[in-house]
Amino acid sequence: MAEQPKPVTQKLEAEEKPPTSHQAVKFVSAATAGAVLLLLAGLTLTGTVIVLVLATPVLVIFSPILVPAGIAIFLAVTGFLFSGGFGVAALSALAWIYNYVTGKHPVGSDKIDRARMTLASKAKDMKEKAKQYGQYVQQKAQEASET
Repeated sequence: MAEQPKPVTQKLEAEEKPPTSHQAVKFVSAATAGAVLLLLAGLTLTGTVIVLVLATPVLVIFSPILVPAGIAIFLAVTGFLFSGGFGVAALSALAWIYNYVTGKHPVGSDKIDRARMTLASKAKDMKEKAKQYGQYVQQKAQEASET
């Protein structure tokens, strides 16, 4: 007969081993690093609160100057970022157009070609319909003038 599988709890108990010295050193190192980082985070928070408490009166006194200056700086930085972004977009578009015109087939050029063919066929259809309609109107005008 096939061997009966052991329940999961028995497998875990059978496979548990006492921690090795290497694992203990890793744990102590991680705990020490975590404690130091936690201490540094607490000190940073404490320093931030103290500086905020000390700087609040200065900020309140100078707020009529700082708020408009902050808004102006924000608008200037935003304008530079937008203009830089539009410049990068324009250069990318020009590079894509150059690659398309030189026949290098950049990404999306197949869609442009398909759209161009579709527009050309629709324009040809409209031209034929306009020509037929013009002939129809001309024929009706001749019939109306003969009667």
